[in-house]
Amino acid sequence: MPTTVLITGASAGLGAAFARAFAAKGCDLVLVARDKDRLEALAAELTRRTGSACEVLPADLLDPAALATVAGRLADTARPVDVLVNNAGFGLPAPYPYNPVEDEERMLDLLVKVPLRLTHALLPGLRERRRGAVLNVSSVAGLLPTGTYGAAKAWITAFSESLRIDMEPYGVRVLAVVPGFTRTEFQERAGMDVSALRDAVWLEPEAVVAKALRDLARRRPISVTGRHYQAYAFAARHLPRTFVARRMARDRRPPAGPPA
Repeated sequence: MPTTVLITGASAGLGAAFARAFAAKGCDLVLVARDKDRLEALAAELTRRTGSACEVLPADLLDPAALATVAGRLADTARPVDVLVNNAGFGLPAPYPYNPVEDEERMLDLLVKVPLRLTHALLPGLRERRRGAVLNVSSVAGLLPTGTYGAAKAWITAFSESLRIDMEPYGVRVLAVVPGFTRTEFQERAGMDVSALRDAVWLEPEAVVAKALRDLARRRPISVTGRHYQAYAFAARHLPRTFVARRMARDRRPPAGPPA
């Protein structure tokens, strides 16, 4: 029986890259995102190119009923899911003090509550079958003081590392995928101005996914793509936190006032 992979945020960016990579390996897919048309187009493309069965499951994961539907699909023992990729997320354009608190709550729910809920729905089946994997897309932003987005990503990395230990006796692999700046729609959707960033800092989503799948096969806890980001991660883990916090505070100058 082919491996079945459920991917959230599958309509574009890293989610679509994960879908293409798993389909190329002969896996069947459950594609989750809000945009039904884009999901159906991706599903048709992958089925045509690879022969993989692609189930389209449109869902706004911030809607409790939709989240419950996706959780129910993960818990369905008659149609078992073997791999979960928690990829859905978004960022905000301004630092925490200048965002509406409702937007901050929505981001926190999507980055923390949603993967917590979906992973919990899948784990009983993985434990019973004694195989499978969970990939949680984090960020290098979680390694240093980078606002509430970074704080949420720090949580997902720590959650992944802890869950990996809990699931190891059952043969279930858990990987935190920790990319840096990646060429996706993320920055545009968040309203971020990244025009000043050099080309050298950018990663391609296919490279991030390829590295993640290699690290998953090697049973590594964390996957960081690119030597510059690997050096960044090493420094972030070994430099004194007070030094890092002061440097980040100096580099992140707040705006003169709340954005209009």
